[in-house]
Amino acid sequence: MSKKMTLGIMQPYFFPYLGYFDLINRTDRWIVFDVVRYAPKSWMNRNRILHPIEGWQYVSLPVDRHAGAGLIRDVPLLDPQAAHDKIQGQIQHYRSAGAPFFHAVSALISATFADAASGLLRDMNVASLAATCAYLDLPFHPENLSDLDLELPEIDHAGQWALEISNALGAQRYLNPPGGKDIFRPQDWERHGIELAFTSMVSFSYATGRHQFVEHLSILDVLMWNPPGRVKAYLDSRKQVEA
Repeated sequence: MSKKMTLGIMQPYFFPYLGYFDLINRTDRWIVFDVVRYAPKSWMNRNRILHPIEGWQYVSLPVDRHAGAGLIRDVPLLDPQAAHDKIQGQIQHYRSAGAPFFHAVSALISATFADAASGLLRDMNVASLAATCAYLDLPFHPENLSDLDLELPEIDHAGQWALEISNALGAQRYLNPPGGKDIFRPQDWERHGIELAFTSMVSFSYATGRHQFVEHLSILDVLMWNPPGRVKAYLDSRKQVEA
């Protein structure tokens, strides 16, 4: 029996949490969902790392204050160099706390900013995903939905987007994160002969030096404390168990 082509579709997030990469690792084709309105103060322009003293703090990408009225594909960044410098300053406590992979992660951040020359939020976020996947040795070949020129029918509910894109691209299986199950209508997927599946929440704990461990922070936090081989092995183990 031939393997089902599994499709993943997500808005592009900025150095998202480990579960995002779990989804990437389980899919055969990845679509960057960039054709809907940008949501301000979302995971698209910020994520969380450890705070120097207690808890967590945001690292963020400032965007044009009028961007909330535009589509994800069009949102411009404000002064990416200043954002890069600020984030590099925000991670310095990892070095003083003895995070073993501080220099690798710092270089990963710099490489991401260097690769996103367009000045668009979407491209910065995709660059953060690509750089992280390369570091973890995860296959990743993103395609922007806005570049595919798919002829989709009128969309009348949020869950229909994934169904119609999956149908247009000939996917036999669509995989979604565990949240948002309520937006889907399983009977519609059954009618189209496409399997609708969901991942489970990741649970990956690790030592964080003098800091208290906080779950589900940005992948930046995970990579500060763990060798890439351990992270990839964890993701591959989930892929095998929940295939």
